[in-house]
Amino acid sequence: MNNLIIGRYVPGSSIVHRMDPRAKLLLVFIFVMIVFLANNVWGYSLLGAFTLTIVLLTRIPLLFILKGLKPILWIIIFTMFFHVFLTKEGNLLFQFGFLQVYEEGIIQAVFISMRFLFLITITTILTLTTTPIEVTDGMETLFGPFKKLGVPVHELALMMSISLRFIPTLMQETDKIMKAQSARGVDFTTGPLKERVKALVPLLVPLFISAFKRAEELATAMEARGYKGGEGRTKFRLLEWQIKDTLLMVLLAIMTFILFMIRT
Repeated sequence: MNNLIIGRYVPGSSIVHRMDPRAKLLLVFIFVMIVFLANNVWGYSLLGAFTLTIVLLTRIPLLFILKGLKPILWIIIFTMFFHVFLTKEGNLLFQFGFLQVYEEGIIQAVFISMRFLFLITITTILTLTTTPIEVTDGMETLFGPFKKLGVPVHELALMMSISLRFIPTLMQETDKIMKAQSARGVDFTTGPLKERVKALVPLLVPLFISAFKRAEELATAMEARGYKGGEGRTKFRLLEWQIKDTLLMVLLAIMTFILFMIRT
């Protein structure tokens, strides 16, 4: 849990850190859509090269990012096995009892796992290089037109940024409670599955109580400072769209066009 980097912000002065948060949010939204255009080796190679380039531009150590992605590695592994044994297309490679592995199953397992990895990496880069306040301002600006439809854009953006902000805090709180319960003799790692599930009760109860307490304290602090929502509020930090943000959008457009052209 100490290695989990989702929701964390790493201060820095790289070109990605200095980009407009709206550009980084658009990068994530567009990337989520175009990643499904890749359906061959060349498409996934292009996405991989783009993802690696963005990671290197952040100047955040690659080992730090890979280490932080370990907690979600089991999701990727589960997805791979899911496709390997349930996809029944292509040539049969080998069979062991009722388990059958087809050529198309292995191809889909690799491609889908890479797709998950690219998506998680890009979204993680967003939180690593953008403060929660910048995320809030960027989302509020991008979804500003929806205000005319009665959508509480400011409140929704604030809720999402607070959620991202408290992910590392809850992880630290979970680690602290686990150590305290382990010191009292609770074993979370050994024994039958039923016993291990029961052992989670003394972990989850104080964790939920702590989360509700933090939420109440935050709400009280916001009310004490006169928070009334987004109406009539001014901004201390103004967002400024720069040339590098435009270049990123152009690069995404070019990559989208290439992915369309190389689809099989």
